[in-house]
Amino acid sequence: MTLISPVKCVRLPVPLPAQVRQSCHRMRVSATLDDAAVLDWAKETASYFEQDSRPIMLFDGVCNLCNGGVKFVRANDRKRNIRFEALQSEAGRKLLQRSGRAPDDISSVVLVEKDRSYIKSEAVLKIMEYIDLPFPQLAFFLQLVPL
Repeated sequence: MTLISPVKCVRLPVPLPAQVRQSCHRMRVSATLDDAAVLDWAKETASYFEQDSRPIMLFDGVCNLCNGGVKFVRANDRKRNIRFEALQSEAGRKLLQRSGRAPDDISSVVLVEKDRSYIKSEAVLKIMEYIDLPFPQLAFFLQLVPL
């Protein structure tokens, strides 16, 4: 996995000679990352699915609306097909990074399966497939509507 970062000049707090300041606009400085800093998040979070293969619904643990959504899903998921994890937890942050999101991005609901992640409306539709009737059928028809 390769991490690509934008290349730009770095401002230094010490005054520089005029020649160096002018050449800074032409210089390109790139930093190399340690191999340890670049992680394969799928491997890093694989342990969450070793004992229990059920998908994990990530939600904002501080938001009352999100907590209401979790209560709704739990009430309509009698077979307990879905697990829950707050986005602010360590596991939630790792699973967010696995999903291609920033670890501090708490903007939406995320559903993480063993091999795939769903975000926003895709996550809601996928959650509807896991819970009790009539939601799987409703999710089927809502898939015909553009996201």
